[in-house]
Amino acid sequence: MSDQFVGVKPVEERHRIDSGRLVDFLKKHVEGFRGPLQIEQFKGGQSNPTYRIAAGGKLYALRKKPPGKLLPSAHAVDREYKVIKALHGVGFPVARPYVLCEDEAVIGTAFYVMDCVEGRVLWDQSLPGMSKDGRRAIWEELNRVIALLHGIDYKAVGLGDFGKAGSYIERQVGRWSKQYLASETAKIEAMDRLIDWLPKNVPAASETTIVHGDYRLDNTVFHPSEPRILAVLDWELSTLGDPLADFSYHCMSWHIPPEKFRGIEGLPLAELGIPTEREYADRYFRRSGRKPVDPSTWDYYMAYNLFRIAAILQGIAKRVLEGTAASEHAREAGSRAPLMAELGWKQVEKILKRAA
Repeated sequence: MSDQFVGVKPVEERHRIDSGRLVDFLKKHVEGFRGPLQIEQFKGGQSNPTYRIAAGGKLYALRKKPPGKLLPSAHAVDREYKVIKALHGVGFPVARPYVLCEDEAVIGTAFYVMDCVEGRVLWDQSLPGMSKDGRRAIWEELNRVIALLHGIDYKAVGLGDFGKAGSYIERQVGRWSKQYLASETAKIEAMDRLIDWLPKNVPAASETTIVHGDYRLDNTVFHPSEPRILAVLDWELSTLGDPLADFSYHCMSWHIPPEKFRGIEGLPLAELGIPTEREYADRYFRRSGRKPVDPSTWDYYMAYNLFRIAAILQGIAKRVLEGTAASEHAREAGSRAPLMAELGWKQVEKILKRAA
């Protein structure tokens, strides 16, 4: 992956914040904070602008809502902060959270501040330059951490009100259908078919756990030299939900060609040391103690997740038109919504063919 997505850059004009007000706020609410500070903006990410703040010999990360008109329930930095705080308390790998500010008078929109965890953010899922054993270890760690997340007792960590138990897929299909239609810029036939078919064919529900909602390689920070995750990032879509929906989202990589989006479909996996989807799923099921699902149920989960990512990408496309997208690469990401919808409908066609 090009360095266009990695590291920091000067803060974009539209995302500038009042450093004086920010310093005053952090001195009052973050123990040991001392200025002056230097602010830079992270290059990656499409949704909430994220900044690296250097102050007093320490690095912090700040995530805020973007400016402008936003979709309902989107960019919920307060929910991100709540789940990170709960998970940090039980030793799950997340950045240490410091403070949430919902007063828009401080820097223009709500934000929170956490540790800036330094390490490797790996964007290319084929992991170029690594050995077979090195790649295998990275994917094994990704598998371990998502299974760990789905094993946490959400009530015991204070997240009993973080979402609703049950009917997760039904609610998510409804939510993302509304979000997609609110963001629609042109008709996507496959998306219309998915919006019609998915709610009529929801499989029997799994149990309820904390779900990340966007768990993938580039939303983790690995140790600089070890295959160990130091922090899972970007909790904007986290809630209480179906762990198999969350895990299958992570497994979309095996269904997306690398030249189309971030995926590994069609790569020589054995040669690279990367597990097949079946091998990877079997490891998750063994780790989590969950029973594997039948092929049509798995295909449904995959269709649902491809539909969901298409809706997310369409939201990015809409924000590009409105000038509120956080990343300079948002236009490219948003343009992939039709492809994701088409891949999702192909999963449905597999189910229909199997049932015929």
